[in-house]
Amino acid sequence: MEKKLQLATFAGGCFWCMVKPFDEQPGIHKVVSGYTGGATANPTYQEVCSNRTGHYEAVQITFDPNVYPYKDLLTLFWQQIDPTDPEGQFADKGESYRTAIFYHDDEQLHLAKASKQNLADSGRFKNPIVTEIIPALTFYEAEEYHQHYYQKNPIRYKMYRMGSGRERFLKESWKNSDLERDLKSKLTPIQFEVTQKNGTEPAFRNEFWNHKEEGIYVDIVSGEPLFSSKEKFDSGCGWPSFTKPLDSENVKEEHDVTHNMVRTEVRSKEADSHLGHVFEDGPQDQGGLRYCINSAALRFIPESNLEKEGYGEFTKLFK
Repeated sequence: MEKKLQLATFAGGCFWCMVKPFDEQPGIHKVVSGYTGGATANPTYQEVCSNRTGHYEAVQITFDPNVYPYKDLLTLFWQQIDPTDPEGQFADKGESYRTAIFYHDDEQLHLAKASKQNLADSGRFKNPIVTEIIPALTFYEAEEYHQHYYQKNPIRYKMYRMGSGRERFLKESWKNSDLERDLKSKLTPIQFEVTQKNGTEPAFRNEFWNHKEEGIYVDIVSGEPLFSSKEKFDSGCGWPSFTKPLDSENVKEEHDVTHNMVRTEVRSKEADSHLGHVFEDGPQDQGGLRYCINSAALRFIPESNLEKEGYGEFTKLFK
């Protein structure tokens, strides 16, 4: 017999950040932000944030279990949170930001317990898994301006995810461990720190800051062609600087609000390596941009080796 649509309810800190991941999956019919777990009827956002109602910020998902089973929802839920924090989530502290799974029937209870135990046994986190498993209670929809916040305010949403520390934590905690071990064995410590941990190498004490040989620079992880010596210039900053990428399709830019600054981060598209940042203080006659890139994220291929290493298409740049 075909299963009907079901409900799943999760608390994962600020509900703004918990809608988009579920919204993007097949078989999801609706995702609603709201409040649950407390005693106050029809609470407002201000009341819940006061941490005097007992409510959690939560999302309630209407889903088709034939298309996206509950166990997959559980996996996705864990991948959005820090399940070891009993005080809240990331920059948000207080009872309304605690994490919880609200089960709607015995099957969900069984699957939630098994999923939590599997996460604990995996060794992914050093500290205990403290996310609660609680019977589903009345769910109160949040105010309209909170619904699908990521669509209504995409820039502020992205800034909030990054500024709160959620984005960085999730990237570091849910990377493929086998891939990470492989990269650690292939990269030097500074190459791994820069590309995988968003690190920054010392200015004027890196391989390519004053490098003048003709050729191209590729991603140290994937080999993606990124920059050319033709666009390299001495900016005086102590890191390799370029006016533009070889191919804009091979780099992506992300909003970065870490370290109390507002910057544009540059990452490689295929490997998702952290490369550096782009600024608007470059040569005005060449577009005005300065791609400030870590040497540790790059491998240099001289003009004479382009053909041999499979980058023959770029030899025309140096004719």
